Amino acid sequence: MSVTLFINSQVAPVAAGTSLFDAAESLGVNVPSSCRKQGKCRECLMEVFEGRECLTPPAAPEQHLKGAFRLSCCARVAADTGTIRAHTMRRATMHVEDSTMNLPPQARLDRPDPAVTRDGDRVLLDGHEIARAAGPLLGLALDLGTTTIVIRALDLETGRIVATASFENPQRFGGTDVMARIQYDTEHPGRLLQRTLLGYLSRAIAQLPINPLRIFEIVVVGNSTMRDLFLGLDVRSIGQKPYWSETETAYRTGRTATTAVTIQARELRLPCHPAARLYALPLVGGHVGGDAAACLLAVAPQLGDELVAIMDIGTNTELFMGNRHKLLAASCPAGPAFEGRAISCGMPGLDGAIEKIWLHDGDVPPSVRVIGGGRPEGVCGSGLIDLLGELRRTDRMNEFGRFEDGSSEFTIHAEAGLVFRESDINELAQAKGANVAGLLTVAKAYGITLDRLDRFYLAGGFGRHLDLAASRRIGLIPDLPIAKIAQVGNAAIEGACLALLSVSRRRALEELVKTIRHVELETDPEFFDHFVQGCQFRPIGAAKEVAS
Repeated sequence: MSVTLFINSQVAPVAAGTSLFDAAESLGVNVPSSCRKQGKCRECLMEVFEGRECLTPPAAPEQHLKGAFRLSCCARVAADTGTIRAHTMRRATMHVEDSTMNLPPQARLDRPDPAVTRDGDRVLLDGHEIARAAGPLLGLALDLGTTTIVIRALDLETGRIVATASFENPQRFGGTDVMARIQYDTEHPGRLLQRTLLGYLSRAIAQLPINPLRIFEIVVVGNSTMRDLFLGLDVRSIGQKPYWSETETAYRTGRTATTAVTIQARELRLPCHPAARLYALPLVGGHVGGDAAACLLAVAPQLGDELVAIMDIGTNTELFMGNRHKLLAASCPAGPAFEGRAISCGMPGLDGAIEKIWLHDGDVPPSVRVIGGGRPEGVCGSGLIDLLGELRRTDRMNEFGRFEDGSSEFTIHAEAGLVFRESDINELAQAKGANVAGLLTVAKAYGITLDRLDRFYLAGGFGRHLDLAASRRIGLIPDLPIAKIAQVGNAAIEGACLALLSVSRRRALEELVKTIRHVELETDPEFFDHFVQGCQFRPIGAAKEVAS
Protein backbone atom coordinates (compact mmCIF):
# COMPACT_ATOMS: atom_id res chain seq x y z
CA MET A 1 0.00 0.00 0.00
CA SER A 2 1.18 3.50 -0.71
CA VAL A 3 0.22 7.14 -0.91
CA THR A 4 -0.01 8.83 -4.32
CA LEU A 5 2.26 11.88 -4.22
CA PHE A 6 2.21 14.77 -6.69
CA ILE A 7 5.15 17.21 -6.57
CA ASN A 8 5.52 19.90 -9.26
CA SER A 9 3.26 17.88 -11.61
CA GLN A 10 5.40 14.73 -11.10
CA VAL A 11 3.62 11.73 -9.58
CA ALA A 12 4.70 8.52 -7.88
CA PRO A 13 3.51 6.05 -5.22
CA VAL A 14 5.29 6.68 -1.91
CA ALA A 15 5.53 4.37 1.08
CA ALA A 16 4.91 5.43 4.67
CA GLY A 17 8.00 6.86 6.35
CA THR A 18 9.36 8.52 3.20
CA SER A 19 10.19 12.21 3.51
CA LEU A 20 8.89 14.67 0.94
CA PHE A 21 12.52 15.58 0.27
CA ASP A 22 13.51 11.99 -0.59
CA ALA A 23 10.38 11.53 -2.68
CA ALA A 24 11.14 14.71 -4.62
CA GLU A 25 14.70 13.55 -5.30
CA SER A 26 13.40 10.22 -6.62
CA LEU A 27 11.14 12.15 -9.02
CA GLY A 28 14.00 14.33 -10.24
CA VAL A 29 12.61 17.46 -8.56
CA ASN A 30 15.36 19.74 -7.25
CA VAL A 31 14.86 20.85 -3.64
CA PRO A 32 17.23 23.52 -2.25
CA SER A 33 19.17 22.51 0.85
CA SER A 34 22.53 23.38 2.36
CA CYS A 35 22.32 21.30 5.57
CA ARG A 36 21.95 17.80 4.08
CA LYS A 37 18.38 17.26 5.30
CA GLN A 38 19.09 18.18 8.92
CA GLY A 39 16.32 20.78 9.20
CA LYS A 40 18.86 23.51 9.99
CA CYS A 41 19.03 25.59 6.80
CA ARG A 42 15.21 25.79 6.49
CA GLU A 43 15.52 26.11 2.73
CA CYS A 44 13.74 22.92 1.59
CA LEU A 45 10.28 24.44 1.77
CA MET A 46 7.22 22.93 0.13
CA GLU A 47 3.61 24.05 0.04
CA VAL A 48 1.23 21.14 0.63
CA PHE A 49 -2.20 22.03 -0.72
CA GLU A 50 -3.83 18.60 -0.43
CA GLY A 51 -3.32 15.68 1.93
CA ARG A 52 -1.64 17.41 4.87
CA GLU A 53 -3.39 14.90 7.13
CA CYS A 54 -1.33 12.14 5.46
CA LEU A 55 1.91 13.64 6.80
CA THR A 56 3.62 13.55 10.17
CA PRO A 57 2.94 16.58 12.43
CA PRO A 58 5.32 19.55 12.09
CA ALA A 59 8.64 18.97 13.83
CA ALA A 60 10.56 21.46 15.99
CA PRO A 61 12.52 22.97 13.04
CA GLU A 62 9.16 23.81 11.39
CA GLN A 63 7.67 25.90 14.16
CA HIS A 64 8.31 29.08 12.17
CA LEU A 65 5.98 27.91 9.40
CA LYS A 66 2.23 28.39 9.19
CA GLY A 67 -0.60 26.93 7.16
CA ALA A 68 0.31 24.66 4.27
CA PHE A 69 4.09 25.14 4.38
CA ARG A 70 6.42 22.33 5.50
CA LEU A 71 10.13 21.56 5.48
CA SER A 72 10.37 18.65 3.09
CA CYS A 73 13.18 17.00 5.06
CA CYS A 74 10.97 16.88 8.17
CA ALA A 75 7.58 16.08 6.63
CA ARG A 76 7.18 12.33 6.20
CA VAL A 77 4.35 10.26 4.81
CA ALA A 78 2.41 8.84 7.77
CA ALA A 79 -0.55 7.19 6.00
CA ASP A 80 -0.82 3.99 4.01
CA THR A 81 -3.28 5.37 1.46
CA GLY A 82 -4.36 8.75 0.22
CA THR A 83 -3.22 11.56 -2.04
CA ILE A 84 -0.72 14.33 -1.32
CA ARG A 85 -0.26 17.30 -3.65
CA ALA A 86 2.66 19.65 -3.03
CA HIS A 87 5.05 21.91 -4.86
CA THR A 88 8.43 23.41 -4.15
CA MET A 89 8.84 27.16 -3.72
CA ARG A 90 10.31 27.34 -7.22
CA ARG A 91 7.84 25.94 -9.72
CA ALA A 92 9.39 25.56 -13.15
CA THR A 93 6.02 26.10 -14.83
CA MET A 94 5.48 29.55 -13.33
CA HIS A 95 5.11 32.11 -16.14
CA VAL A 96 7.03 35.21 -15.07
CA GLU A 97 7.07 38.40 -17.14
CA ASP A 98 10.70 39.26 -17.84
CA SER A 99 10.46 41.27 -21.06
CA THR A 100 9.54 44.81 -22.07
CA MET A 101 7.92 46.49 -25.05
CA ASN A 102 6.49 49.82 -26.19
CA LEU A 103 9.15 51.82 -24.34
CA PRO A 104 9.75 55.40 -25.58
CA PRO A 105 12.83 55.99 -27.79
CA GLN A 106 14.58 58.08 -25.13
CA ALA A 107 14.67 55.03 -22.87
CA ARG A 108 17.20 53.31 -25.14
CA LEU A 109 20.86 53.42 -24.18
CA ASP A 110 22.97 54.20 -27.23
CA ARG A 111 26.28 53.45 -25.56
CA PRO A 112 26.94 51.80 -22.17
CA ASP A 113 28.89 53.73 -19.55
CA PRO A 114 29.12 51.13 -16.76
CA ALA A 115 30.95 51.46 -13.48
CA VAL A 116 33.03 48.39 -14.39
CA THR A 117 35.52 48.92 -17.22
CA ARG A 118 38.82 47.43 -18.38
CA ASP A 119 42.30 48.68 -19.12
CA GLY A 120 44.11 45.80 -20.77
CA ASP A 121 43.79 42.93 -18.33
CA ARG A 122 43.00 45.32 -15.45
CA VAL A 123 39.35 45.33 -14.30
CA LEU A 124 38.35 48.72 -12.94
CA LEU A 125 35.42 49.68 -10.73
CA ASP A 126 34.85 53.44 -10.75
CA GLY A 127 38.35 53.73 -12.16
CA HIS A 128 40.03 51.68 -9.40
CA GLU A 129 41.58 48.30 -10.09
CA ILE A 130 39.75 45.40 -8.44
CA ALA A 131 41.07 42.46 -10.47
CA ARG A 132 43.29 41.33 -13.30
CA ALA A 133 41.52 39.01 -15.69
CA ALA A 134 40.73 38.39 -19.34
CA GLY A 135 37.33 37.47 -20.65
CA PRO A 136 33.94 39.17 -20.46
CA LEU A 137 32.93 41.73 -17.83
CA LEU A 138 29.52 40.66 -16.52
CA GLY A 139 26.92 42.21 -14.28
CA LEU A 140 23.62 41.08 -12.82
CA ALA A 141 20.31 42.94 -12.67
CA LEU A 142 17.87 41.59 -10.05
CA ASP A 143 14.18 42.48 -9.77
CA LEU A 144 12.96 41.34 -6.35
CA GLY A 145 9.19 41.33 -6.59
CA THR A 146 6.82 40.38 -3.80
CA THR A 147 5.63 37.46 -5.95
CA THR A 148 8.36 36.83 -8.52
CA ILE A 149 12.13 37.19 -8.95
CA VAL A 150 13.77 38.03 -12.27
CA ILE A 151 17.52 37.81 -13.02
CA ARG A 152 19.39 39.12 -16.05
CA ALA A 153 23.10 38.70 -16.70
CA LEU A 154 24.57 41.32 -19.03
CA ASP A 155 27.84 41.91 -20.83
CA LEU A 156 28.84 45.30 -19.41
CA GLU A 157 30.86 46.27 -22.47
CA THR A 158 28.22 45.57 -25.12
CA GLY A 159 25.03 45.80 -23.08
CA ARG A 160 23.94 42.42 -24.41
CA ILE A 161 21.79 40.12 -22.25
CA VAL A 162 23.71 36.83 -21.96
CA ALA A 163 21.44 34.87 -19.57
CA THR A 164 18.13 35.14 -17.75
CA ALA A 165 16.25 33.32 -15.01
CA SER A 166 13.02 33.82 -13.11
CA PHE A 167 11.10 32.09 -10.33
CA GLU A 168 8.49 32.65 -7.67
CA ASN A 169 9.64 34.53 -4.60
CA PRO A 170 10.16 31.76 -2.01
CA GLN A 171 9.42 34.19 0.83
CA ARG A 172 5.69 33.63 0.41
CA PHE A 173 5.69 31.33 3.44
CA GLY A 174 5.93 34.60 5.39
CA GLY A 175 2.79 36.04 3.78
CA THR A 176 1.59 37.21 0.36
CA ASP A 177 1.93 40.96 0.92
CA VAL A 178 4.59 43.27 2.33
CA MET A 179 2.83 44.00 5.62
CA ALA A 180 2.54 40.28 6.38
CA ARG A 181 6.23 39.79 5.66
CA ILE A 182 7.18 42.74 7.84
CA GLN A 183 5.23 41.16 10.67
CA TYR A 184 6.78 37.75 10.02
CA ASP A 185 10.32 39.14 9.96
CA THR A 186 9.64 41.03 13.18
CA GLU A 187 8.24 38.02 15.02
CA HIS A 188 10.78 35.42 13.83
CA PRO A 189 14.47 35.98 14.61
CA GLY A 190 17.25 34.77 12.38
CA ARG A 191 16.40 36.64 9.16
CA LEU A 192 14.61 33.59 7.77
CA LEU A 193 13.08 35.50 4.87
CA GLN A 194 16.45 36.89 3.81
CA ARG A 195 18.22 33.55 4.16
CA THR A 196 15.60 31.72 2.13
CA LEU A 197 15.70 34.22 -0.72
CA LEU A 198 19.51 34.33 -0.78
CA GLY A 199 19.63 30.55 -0.93
CA TYR A 200 17.33 30.41 -3.93
CA LEU A 201 19.10 33.33 -5.63
CA SER A 202 22.52 31.75 -5.15
CA ARG A 203 21.36 28.53 -6.78
CA ALA A 204 19.69 30.37 -9.65
CA ILE A 205 22.83 32.42 -10.33
CA ALA A 206 25.07 29.34 -10.11
CA GLN A 207 22.86 27.61 -12.71
CA LEU A 208 23.19 30.42 -15.26
CA PRO A 209 25.39 29.50 -18.26
CA ILE A 210 28.08 31.96 -17.19
CA ASN A 211 31.13 31.99 -14.94
CA PRO A 212 30.04 33.69 -11.67
CA LEU A 213 33.60 34.89 -11.12
CA ARG A 214 33.11 37.18 -14.12
CA ILE A 215 30.29 39.04 -12.31
CA PHE A 216 31.75 42.34 -11.08
CA GLU A 217 28.62 44.31 -10.19
CA ILE A 218 25.03 43.51 -9.16
CA VAL A 219 22.16 46.01 -9.32
CA VAL A 220 19.07 45.27 -7.25
CA VAL A 221 15.58 46.75 -7.44
CA GLY A 222 12.57 45.99 -5.27
CA ASN A 223 9.89 47.70 -3.25
CA SER A 224 11.03 49.14 0.06
CA THR A 225 10.25 45.98 2.03
CA MET A 226 11.62 43.45 -0.46
CA ARG A 227 14.81 45.45 -0.98
CA ASP A 228 15.54 45.90 2.71
CA LEU A 229 14.67 42.29 3.62
CA PHE A 230 17.16 41.22 0.95
CA LEU A 231 19.82 43.52 2.43
CA GLY A 232 19.16 42.24 5.95
CA LEU A 233 17.92 45.59 7.25
CA ASP A 234 15.29 46.01 9.96
CA VAL A 235 11.96 46.52 8.16
CA ARG A 236 9.73 47.22 11.17
CA SER A 237 9.62 50.95 10.52
CA ILE A 238 8.23 50.39 6.99
CA GLY A 239 5.12 48.89 8.57
CA GLN A 240 4.43 51.88 10.83
CA LYS A 241 3.63 55.50 10.09
CA PRO A 242 5.24 57.37 8.38
CA TYR A 243 6.33 54.10 6.66
CA TRP A 244 9.97 55.12 6.26
CA SER A 245 12.68 52.53 5.86
CA GLU A 246 15.91 52.84 7.80
CA THR A 247 17.57 54.29 4.72
CA GLU A 248 14.80 56.82 4.13
CA THR A 249 15.00 57.92 7.76
CA ALA A 250 18.76 58.36 7.43
CA TYR A 251 18.30 60.41 4.24
CA ARG A 252 15.52 62.61 5.63
CA THR A 253 17.51 63.36 8.77
CA GLY A 254 20.60 64.36 6.78
CA ARG A 255 22.77 61.38 7.70
CA THR A 256 23.06 60.13 4.11
CA ALA A 257 22.86 61.78 0.69
CA THR A 258 20.66 59.10 -0.89
CA THR A 259 18.41 56.15 -0.12
CA ALA A 260 20.46 54.00 -2.51
CA VAL A 261 22.58 51.34 -0.79
CA THR A 262 26.05 50.22 -1.87
CA ILE A 263 27.78 47.21 -0.28
CA GLN A 264 30.26 44.50 -1.19
CA ALA A 265 28.33 41.62 -2.76
CA ARG A 266 30.35 39.12 -0.74
CA GLU A 267 28.50 40.33 2.37
CA LEU A 268 25.46 38.44 1.07
CA ARG A 269 27.52 35.44 -0.12
CA LEU A 270 26.15 35.58 -3.63
CA PRO A 271 28.09 33.78 -6.41
CA CYS A 272 30.25 36.49 -8.01
CA HIS A 273 33.77 37.87 -8.05
CA PRO A 274 35.09 38.49 -4.50
CA ALA A 275 35.51 42.21 -5.25
CA ALA A 276 32.07 42.63 -6.86
CA ARG A 277 29.88 45.51 -5.72
CA LEU A 278 26.15 45.42 -5.06
CA TYR A 279 24.09 48.55 -5.68
CA ALA A 280 20.44 48.82 -4.62
CA LEU A 281 18.48 51.56 -6.40
CA PRO A 282 17.10 54.45 -4.31
CA LEU A 283 13.63 54.43 -2.80
CA VAL A 284 11.08 57.05 -3.80
CA GLY A 285 9.36 57.22 -0.43
CA GLY A 286 7.31 55.04 1.90
CA HIS A 287 6.29 51.85 0.12
CA VAL A 288 7.23 53.29 -3.28
CA GLY A 289 10.59 51.61 -3.64
CA GLY A 290 13.51 50.97 -5.94
CA ASP A 291 11.45 48.89 -8.36
CA ALA A 292 9.22 51.91 -8.98
CA ALA A 293 12.31 54.08 -9.44
CA ALA A 294 13.65 51.55 -11.95
CA CYS A 295 10.32 51.58 -13.79
CA LEU A 296 10.54 55.37 -14.02
CA LEU A 297 14.10 55.11 -15.35
CA ALA A 298 12.96 52.71 -18.08
CA VAL A 299 9.74 54.43 -19.10
CA ALA A 300 10.30 58.15 -18.57
CA PRO A 301 13.98 58.96 -18.03
CA GLN A 302 13.51 62.42 -19.56
CA LEU A 303 10.10 63.87 -18.74
CA GLY A 304 8.75 66.59 -20.99
CA ASP A 305 5.62 68.73 -20.89
CA GLU A 306 3.26 65.83 -21.55
CA LEU A 307 1.26 64.60 -18.56
CA VAL A 308 2.03 60.93 -18.04
CA ALA A 309 0.99 58.26 -15.56
CA ILE A 310 2.91 55.05 -14.91
CA MET A 311 1.11 52.28 -13.03
CA ASP A 312 2.55 48.91 -12.05
CA ILE A 313 -0.43 46.91 -10.80
CA GLY A 314 0.34 44.17 -8.29
CA THR A 315 0.13 43.20 -4.65
CA ASN A 316 1.50 46.65 -3.87
CA THR A 317 0.66 48.87 -6.85
CA GLU A 318 3.04 51.76 -7.58
CA LEU A 319 1.91 54.90 -9.35
CA PHE A 320 3.61 57.96 -10.85
CA MET A 321 1.82 60.97 -12.33
CA GLY A 322 3.17 64.24 -13.73
CA ASN A 323 5.71 65.79 -16.08
CA ARG A 324 9.04 67.63 -15.90
CA HIS A 325 7.48 70.43 -13.85
CA LYS A 326 6.01 68.24 -11.10
CA LEU A 327 5.99 64.52 -10.42
CA LEU A 328 3.91 62.70 -7.78
CA ALA A 329 4.12 59.09 -6.58
CA ALA A 330 1.98 56.81 -4.42
CA SER A 331 1.59 53.16 -3.47
CA CYS A 332 -1.74 51.35 -3.38
CA PRO A 333 -2.02 48.24 -1.15
CA ALA A 334 -4.19 46.19 -3.51
CA GLY A 335 -3.46 42.78 -1.99
CA PRO A 336 -3.00 39.46 -3.83
CA ALA A 337 -6.43 39.11 -5.48
CA PHE A 338 -5.15 40.15 -8.92
CA GLU A 339 -2.66 37.28 -8.70
CA GLY A 340 -5.44 34.75 -8.15
CA ARG A 341 -5.05 34.50 -4.40
CA ALA A 342 -8.08 34.79 -2.08
CA ILE A 343 -10.24 33.86 -5.10
CA SER A 344 -12.04 30.50 -4.94
CA CYS A 345 -11.19 29.66 -8.56
CA GLY A 346 -7.97 31.68 -8.66
CA MET A 347 -4.39 30.57 -9.18
CA PRO A 348 -1.05 32.11 -10.25
CA GLY A 349 0.05 32.21 -13.87
CA LEU A 350 1.01 28.54 -14.04
CA ASP A 351 0.31 25.90 -16.65
CA GLY A 352 -3.37 25.08 -16.29
CA ALA A 353 -4.44 28.65 -15.54
CA ILE A 354 -7.18 30.21 -17.67
CA GLU A 355 -5.74 33.48 -18.99
CA LYS A 356 -8.48 34.51 -21.45
CA ILE A 357 -12.28 34.13 -21.32
CA TRP A 358 -15.02 34.85 -23.86
CA LEU A 359 -18.73 34.76 -22.96
CA HIS A 360 -21.45 33.97 -25.49
CA ASP A 361 -25.17 34.60 -25.75
CA GLY A 362 -27.68 32.19 -24.26
CA ASP A 363 -26.57 29.01 -22.54
CA VAL A 364 -23.41 28.48 -24.60
CA PRO A 365 -20.51 27.70 -22.20
CA PRO A 366 -17.67 30.24 -22.03
CA SER A 367 -14.68 29.81 -24.31
CA VAL A 368 -11.32 29.85 -22.55
CA ARG A 369 -7.60 29.91 -23.33
CA VAL A 370 -5.40 27.93 -20.94
CA ILE A 371 -1.70 28.50 -20.28
CA GLY A 372 0.08 25.41 -21.55
CA GLY A 373 -2.99 24.29 -23.50
CA GLY A 374 -4.06 21.56 -21.05
CA ARG A 375 -7.03 21.04 -18.77
CA PRO A 376 -8.00 24.18 -16.81
CA GLU A 377 -7.22 24.14 -13.10
CA GLY A 378 -8.07 27.74 -12.16
CA VAL A 379 -8.09 31.33 -13.39
CA CYS A 380 -5.09 33.69 -13.20
CA GLY A 381 -5.28 37.48 -12.84
CA SER A 382 -5.66 38.42 -16.50
CA GLY A 383 -8.42 35.82 -16.87
CA LEU A 384 -10.27 37.25 -13.87
CA ILE A 385 -10.23 40.75 -15.39
CA ASP A 386 -11.41 39.25 -18.70
CA LEU A 387 -14.27 37.53 -16.89
CA LEU A 388 -15.37 40.68 -15.08
CA GLY A 389 -15.28 42.61 -18.34
CA GLU A 390 -17.29 39.96 -20.16
CA LEU A 391 -19.87 39.75 -17.36
CA ARG A 392 -20.37 43.51 -17.68
CA ARG A 393 -20.38 43.45 -21.49
CA THR A 394 -23.11 40.81 -21.58
CA ASP A 395 -25.10 42.44 -18.75
CA ARG A 396 -24.77 39.34 -16.57
CA MET A 397 -23.33 41.46 -13.75
CA ASN A 398 -24.27 44.99 -12.72
CA GLU A 399 -21.87 47.78 -11.79
CA PHE A 400 -22.17 46.87 -8.12
CA GLY A 401 -20.83 43.36 -8.70
CA ARG A 402 -24.10 41.48 -8.39
CA PHE A 403 -25.31 38.84 -10.85
CA GLU A 404 -28.40 40.07 -12.66
CA ASP A 405 -30.13 36.67 -12.58
CA GLY A 406 -30.09 36.64 -8.78
CA SER A 407 -27.64 33.75 -8.50
CA SER A 408 -24.57 33.77 -6.29
CA GLU A 409 -22.12 32.19 -8.73
CA PHE A 410 -21.28 31.81 -12.41
CA THR A 411 -19.95 28.61 -13.97
CA ILE A 412 -16.71 29.15 -15.87
CA HIS A 413 -15.91 25.53 -16.74
CA ALA A 414 -18.35 22.86 -15.65
CA GLU A 415 -16.10 19.87 -16.36
CA ALA A 416 -13.26 21.33 -14.28
CA GLY A 417 -15.66 22.46 -11.54
CA LEU A 418 -14.62 26.11 -11.82
CA VAL A 419 -17.17 28.65 -10.60
CA PHE A 420 -16.90 32.38 -9.95
CA ARG A 421 -18.69 33.53 -6.80
CA GLU A 422 -19.97 36.91 -5.65
CA SER A 423 -17.51 36.61 -2.77
CA ASP A 424 -14.74 36.50 -5.41
CA ILE A 425 -16.17 39.63 -7.03
CA ASN A 426 -16.03 41.37 -3.65
CA GLU A 427 -12.34 40.50 -3.27
CA LEU A 428 -11.52 41.83 -6.73
CA ALA A 429 -13.67 44.92 -6.17
CA GLN A 430 -11.64 45.85 -3.10
CA ALA A 431 -8.34 45.31 -4.92
CA LYS A 432 -9.59 47.43 -7.81
CA GLY A 433 -10.94 50.03 -5.40
CA ALA A 434 -7.52 50.49 -3.83
CA ASN A 435 -5.94 51.11 -7.24
CA VAL A 436 -8.66 53.48 -8.42
CA ALA A 437 -8.54 55.39 -5.14
CA GLY A 438 -4.82 55.85 -5.70
CA LEU A 439 -5.35 57.15 -9.22
CA LEU A 440 -8.10 59.56 -8.23
CA THR A 441 -6.32 60.80 -5.11
CA VAL A 442 -3.04 61.46 -6.94
CA ALA A 443 -4.88 63.16 -9.82
CA LYS A 444 -6.66 65.38 -7.31
CA ALA A 445 -3.33 66.21 -5.61
CA TYR A 446 -1.92 67.14 -9.01
CA GLY A 447 -4.95 69.27 -9.81
CA ILE A 448 -6.04 67.43 -12.95
CA THR A 449 -8.72 65.05 -14.13
CA LEU A 450 -7.70 61.67 -15.53
CA ASP A 451 -8.88 62.59 -19.01
CA ARG A 452 -6.08 65.20 -19.07
CA LEU A 453 -3.42 62.48 -19.21
CA ASP A 454 -1.48 62.40 -22.47
CA ARG A 455 0.02 58.95 -21.86
CA PHE A 456 -0.82 56.07 -19.52
CA TYR A 457 1.83 53.36 -19.11
CA LEU A 458 0.83 49.96 -17.71
CA ALA A 459 3.90 48.23 -16.29
CA GLY A 460 4.49 44.79 -14.82
CA GLY A 461 3.53 41.27 -15.80
CA PHE A 462 -0.10 41.69 -14.81
CA GLY A 463 -0.47 44.90 -16.78
CA ARG A 464 1.29 43.34 -19.77
CA HIS A 465 -1.39 40.65 -20.16
CA LEU A 466 -4.50 42.71 -19.41
CA ASP A 467 -7.20 43.08 -22.04
CA LEU A 468 -7.44 46.86 -22.32
CA ALA A 469 -11.10 46.89 -23.37
CA ALA A 470 -12.12 44.80 -20.35
CA SER A 471 -9.91 46.84 -18.03
CA ARG A 472 -11.46 50.12 -19.17
CA ARG A 473 -14.98 48.67 -19.08
CA ILE A 474 -14.77 47.70 -15.41
CA GLY A 475 -12.83 50.83 -14.39
CA LEU A 476 -9.51 49.21 -13.52
CA ILE A 477 -7.68 51.78 -15.63
CA PRO A 478 -8.81 55.20 -16.95
CA ASP A 479 -11.19 55.16 -19.90
CA LEU A 480 -8.68 56.81 -22.20
CA PRO A 481 -8.33 56.30 -25.96
CA ILE A 482 -6.36 53.12 -26.68
CA ALA A 483 -3.71 55.22 -28.47
CA LYS A 484 -2.84 56.86 -25.14
CA ILE A 485 -2.30 53.56 -23.31
CA ALA A 486 0.95 51.57 -23.55
CA GLN A 487 1.60 48.16 -21.99
CA VAL A 488 5.34 48.04 -21.34
CA GLY A 489 5.88 44.75 -19.48
CA ASN A 490 8.53 44.37 -16.80
CA ALA A 491 9.92 47.89 -16.80
CA ALA A 492 11.52 47.34 -13.38
CA ILE A 493 14.05 44.81 -14.69
CA GLU A 494 14.66 47.05 -17.71
CA GLY A 495 15.42 49.97 -15.39
CA ALA A 496 17.73 47.77 -13.33
CA CYS A 497 19.64 46.92 -16.52
CA LEU A 498 19.91 50.59 -17.46
CA ALA A 499 21.28 51.41 -14.02
CA LEU A 500 23.76 48.55 -14.36
CA LEU A 501 24.94 49.69 -17.78
CA SER A 502 25.00 53.45 -17.18
CA VAL A 503 26.52 55.27 -14.23
CA SER A 504 25.24 58.57 -15.62
CA ARG A 505 21.64 57.37 -15.66
CA ARG A 506 22.09 55.90 -12.20
CA ARG A 507 23.22 59.25 -10.84
CA ALA A 508 20.46 61.11 -12.69
CA LEU A 509 17.87 58.79 -11.13
CA GLU A 510 19.25 59.42 -7.64
CA GLU A 511 18.70 63.15 -8.18
CA LEU A 512 15.29 62.68 -9.82
CA VAL A 513 13.78 60.70 -6.95
CA LYS A 514 14.68 63.54 -4.57
CA THR A 515 12.30 65.83 -6.48
CA ILE A 516 9.31 63.46 -6.41
CA ARG A 517 6.51 64.23 -3.96
CA HIS A 518 5.19 61.12 -2.26
CA VAL A 519 1.41 61.29 -1.78
CA GLU A 520 0.19 59.57 1.39
CA LEU A 521 -3.18 58.31 0.20
CA GLU A 522 -4.68 57.51 3.59
CA THR A 523 -4.35 61.12 4.76
CA ASP A 524 -6.62 62.48 2.02
CA PRO A 525 -10.12 63.10 3.42
CA GLU A 526 -11.72 61.88 0.18
CA PHE A 527 -9.70 58.67 -0.09
CA PHE A 528 -12.48 56.46 1.27
CA ASP A 529 -15.01 58.03 -1.10
CA HIS A 530 -12.63 57.33 -3.99
CA PHE A 531 -12.22 53.76 -2.74
CA VAL A 532 -15.97 53.15 -2.62
CA GLN A 533 -16.29 54.59 -6.12
CA GLY A 534 -13.44 52.39 -7.32
CA CYS A 535 -15.15 49.26 -6.01
CA GLN A 536 -17.88 49.74 -8.62
CA PHE A 537 -17.48 48.14 -12.03
CA ARG A 538 -17.91 51.07 -14.38
CA PRO A 539 -15.55 53.23 -16.44
CA ILE A 540 -13.54 56.01 -14.79
CA GLY A 541 -11.69 58.93 -16.28
CA ALA A 542 -14.16 61.69 -17.10
CA ALA A 543 -13.68 65.11 -15.49
CA LYS A 544 -16.47 64.53 -13.01
CA GLU A 545 -14.66 61.48 -11.64
CA VAL A 546 -11.98 63.53 -9.88
CA ALA A 547 -13.73 66.78 -9.21
CA SER A 548 -13.09 67.88 -5.65
